Amino acid sequence: MTQTVEHLSTVYAYEPELVEKPTTTPAPRLSVVIPLYNEVENIPHLYTELSAAMDDLGDSYEVVIVDDGSTDGSFIELRKVYERDPHWRVIRFRRNFGQTAGLMAGFEAARGEYIITMDADLQNDPRDIGKLLEKAEEGYDIVSGWRMERKEPFFSRRLPSMLANRLISSSTGVSLHDYGCTLKVYRKEVAKNIRLYGELHRFIPAIASGLGVQLAEVPVADRARRFGKSKYGIMRTFKVMLDLITVVFFLSFSTRPLHIFGGVGLVTGALGVAIGGYLTIVRLFFGQPIGDRPLLLLAMLLIILGVQITGTGLVAEFVMRTYHEPQGRKTYVVRETLDKK
Repeated sequence: MTQTVEHLSTVYAYEPELVEKPTTTPAPRLSVVIPLYNEVENIPHLYTELSAAMDDLGDSYEVVIVDDGSTDGSFIELRKVYERDPHWRVIRFRRNFGQTAGLMAGFEAARGEYIITMDADLQNDPRDIGKLLEKAEEGYDIVSGWRMERKEPFFSRRLPSMLANRLISSSTGVSLHDYGCTLKVYRKEVAKNIRLYGELHRFIPAIASGLGVQLAEVPVADRARRFGKSKYGIMRTFKVMLDLITVVFFLSFSTRPLHIFGGVGLVTGALGVAIGGYLTIVRLFFGQPIGDRPLLLLAMLLIILGVQITGTGLVAEFVMRTYHEPQGRKTYVVRETLDKK
């Protein structure tokens, strides 16, 4: 059966097609979410390895595959798997929307208590899922894979990744060795409350830290790609830098934007006033002309910028209040409540 997922298309401006058998079975304990784009050769191997790994765990499970607008016949192979195995559900996008949208669609559709994410290229080993689940059952909300021995070229892939991981950890305060590893386990209540836009999927642990989650990291295998080609290039580094600015701002100042804009505006304006005061003293007490001095223009520029930046902070403050209050969004997250009443 094919149907349109209207609530997803409203939020993310796409219209995926959901291929799913009607079922009255209870929700599984585990949901495996896999975004996929042009991986037709990997699909049979993915099905074989993932099915074996999940069967060995002995838990009820489902596999939610999100076909991100593949053009190489991947959906034909996915339909074959879907018709053969009732564990598999397939969401098909009308065009390519990116890995972040694919993960969000998978999170929305997943029904399990634990939601597992992994890549479709089989560089993640499905047998590592058990290790991550064991760690999650110790009480962690997110368990992330750490590819200690990566197979990619050093200068083009591993070195930029190492630098990016350190930068992200130091900027967000969430220390992970490998932000780029898709193999992760999330508790349902965490994954369902994450909202991602653009290409923020690699920052999920940092974004989730705003919910007060407990994080852990487990070493996992990294395998060389057997079929197809990587969808990532060197341009990803620049996207990571821009996305990091967004994440840091929302983690630190999303509920108090005036603090950052107002602080910068006050410093800028105060510096302009100080320069202006100096020029005033020079003119009044020492009789020196200041009309043709560059410092006068700098003082005026700094004062104007200070007013504008502070004004931007006020506007941002109103925008955030409009975001939270009409929708009843809370600025805090409750883990649990002990109450006898």
